[in-house]
Amino acid sequence: MSLNSRFDGRIEVICGSMFSGKTEELIQRIKKAEIAGADYIVFKPKIDSRNPENKIISHAKNEISVTSISKTKDILSAGKKFDVVGIDEAQFFDHSIVEVCNALANYGCRVIIAGLDMDYKGTPFGPMPDLMAIAEEVLKVHAICVETGRPAGYSYRKDSKKDLVLIGEKKDYEPLSREAFKKKMANKKKT
Repeated sequence: MSLNSRFDGRIEVICGSMFSGKTEELIQRIKKAEIAGADYIVFKPKIDSRNPENKIISHAKNEISVTSISKTKDILSAGKKFDVVGIDEAQFFDHSIVEVCNALANYGCRVIIAGLDMDYKGTPFGPMPDLMAIAEEVLKVHAICVETGRPAGYSYRKDSKKDLVLIGEKKDYEPLSREAFKKKMANKKKT
């Protein structure tokens, strides 16, 4: 049974680079909501094939059950039945995710979204900027730069593929600070 009437609808966005703990933060918020007695559901895009279809697993090995979907609109119809709706890898959904999240929050759901704020080129990624604009709360988390040891806000793609979406892990990407990212991108352009 949904408790939407006892919660104020809101949108919370957790963003940052790869390996920054976005999924870990999403899982922790969902688990706290569960302890508080909230009914919840968590979604991920089918395109994210790194984990089993019915789970998300953080780099710290914490996991939670999820529903994999291919159509953004399916989040709205299923999500209305829950107090809390979690969405992982939101950058892979189309821009209608913004309207879906607004509708859920207006309905009284707490919507918790995690996603990359920038793509491998260091530019805003998909619907994330719009989600951040409508959110009541935005948390930007950082990884540690593998080059400088400073906070990393960039996801550097190690190969030269040009596809915007390339699902990968540490063999494909590394977290970098602004300084290290700029240097590596300049060197990549030279080759």
